[in-house]
Amino acid sequence: MKKLLVTTLATGLLLVGCNSTKTTDKLASQTPIATSIDLSKVVNDKAPVTINPGRFTTQTVNYRLPRVVQGTYSVSDFGKYIDDFKAFDYKGNELPTTKVDTNTWTIANATQLDYITYNANDTFDQEANSGGGIGGEVPFSPAGTNIEPTNYVLNLHGFIGYFDSLKDSQYSLDVTAPVDFKRTSALQETGKTTSEDGKLATSSYFAPRYFDITDNPMFYGELDVEEFQVGDIKIVLSVYSPNKVHTAASIKEVMEKMMQAQKAYLGDVNSTPRYDIYLYLSEGKPESPKGFGALEHHTSTVVVLSEDSPFETLAESMIDVVSHEFFHIVTPLSVHSEDVHYFDYNQPTFSKHLWMYEGVTEYFATLFQVDQGLVDNQEFYGDILSKIQTSANLDDSMSFTEMSENVLDEPYAPQYYNVYMKGALIGMCIDIIMREESNGNRGILSLMKELSNKYGKNKPFEDDKLIDEIIAMTYPSVGEFLNTHVVGGTPIDYSVYFEKVGLKLDSGRVKTNYIQNDGALIFTPNRETMTIPFSEAVKDNSFWTENGVLPGDVIKTVDGEALTMGSAQKILTNMYMWQPGKDINVVLDRAGKEVVIKTKLTQSYTTGTKLNENPEATSAQKAARQAWLKG
Repeated sequence: MKKLLVTTLATGLLLVGCNSTKTTDKLASQTPIATSIDLSKVVNDKAPVTINPGRFTTQTVNYRLPRVVQGTYSVSDFGKYIDDFKAFDYKGNELPTTKVDTNTWTIANATQLDYITYNANDTFDQEANSGGGIGGEVPFSPAGTNIEPTNYVLNLHGFIGYFDSLKDSQYSLDVTAPVDFKRTSALQETGKTTSEDGKLATSSYFAPRYFDITDNPMFYGELDVEEFQVGDIKIVLSVYSPNKVHTAASIKEVMEKMMQAQKAYLGDVNSTPRYDIYLYLSEGKPESPKGFGALEHHTSTVVVLSEDSPFETLAESMIDVVSHEFFHIVTPLSVHSEDVHYFDYNQPTFSKHLWMYEGVTEYFATLFQVDQGLVDNQEFYGDILSKIQTSANLDDSMSFTEMSENVLDEPYAPQYYNVYMKGALIGMCIDIIMREESNGNRGILSLMKELSNKYGKNKPFEDDKLIDEIIAMTYPSVGEFLNTHVVGGTPIDYSVYFEKVGLKLDSGRVKTNYIQNDGALIFTPNRETMTIPFSEAVKDNSFWTENGVLPGDVIKTVDGEALTMGSAQKILTNMYMWQPGKDINVVLDRAGKEVVIKTKLTQSYTTGTKLNENPEATSAQKAARQAWLKG
């Protein structure tokens, strides 16, 4: 999962009903669980779902919707969005059911159970006052669901649940929708039928186990779809832009260039024949999703971003989040622990190694750009410094393995964002150590390939043994680093590792954005007045200073949209993504007087730390740097 978070994703019913008697003589454990979602009979944004499991031999069974889904590290409680849950016997009579907790229903007389029905509500509409799932009130938008006449975001974990004893059972799935709907799915379509009147079409799919239901999202509706090839991997890009602001064709050009570079960087890593990118562009209405970012799946990613972003800003965001998610084909797809492989959706346990799953993945997403010439060395150094600065605002002395293992709990949960910051820096340090130890011949990418060859997507590693295995595969110095700075809580002195590759930290004039100076926000929110005034730090932000902004000035509107505590995340995120050349209109309140700044953005600078190449670097340091940056 990658969050763009600056401020600290009845035709079908009748078919199942009519066919239910075909499985009455088959045990539930011996037949696929037949499921259906009917998008042609949606009422009040609720889609009817039918579940036909086959015959049970036990008197009582539990049916659950996920409390937590893979790739997220917060509670989603998808059971909250299920209404009118009913169970029926083979004679069509309703069976007694009990909702025992938010996500679980117990069905009595289960030996007589024929099928279950319920209505699944969407989660996007629940985000109006929730902050887009960032606070855990609703699922993070890319993990959520949407049910609208023109678009359906089918993260299937929001529609289909599981029986405790049947998580490894096969699933069949029928999705019924208007025949003219475009439909893309990471699950392979096994068949398609059209209603007699030609108005509806039912697509059929197959999933080997419940994991594959949760791991393969779908998009239905008025989609814009493009395909391209990256090596042996077919990439399918599905875009929903409600106001047709952005097209799949324009985004395809950015994604193809980036992903070709990613594949060149990865080399022979080829773990999937197809990869889907689902992009939902939020139009900014109160009911629109607000949790911008992406959620990875093994062979796809769901992305939610703002539709009103200029194309350059959207392209930069897509490069940021999709490059991260695509690198997840290395880990956890090819390298993962038992906690991931045998994931418990109700009471999950978490691996100690988020530094690898999210951190190394984020490091690859940063490093490959300089490796493949998409950015120059100085831009790469700037990205690394930004991660150091952001990480310094979090708990730098917390054990990373302890935080990972307890990521749902306090005081660890608020530190989760550090997996993208310090986690990536951990990957960088290991990479530099390995380059030094091997005279430039080995790095963290080669380590991940070796781990992939040893394990692969069907063989998990034992969580407590991973570090010892890495030490055995690499060098004692890697083990010393991991035990000191990842298992232990000793902060990392990054200058030690920069010195190994001939870099040094200096102070000077550095580029910054329009809401921060060198990683620190230039606002001080006032909870009493519920306003967001500029702080004293604005004096050292060249753009705002040149335009006459003073400490204490309160932003009233940005490009016509009121800045409030409720809208702050969206607006400040957009401001963070601003690029020089954009026309802006910002209205300030200065002690009751209105001040208007209507101008074109210029690059903003501040005083900060720079990472420079040391002109006195030795030939060995230069060689190590070359191997580090260019493989």
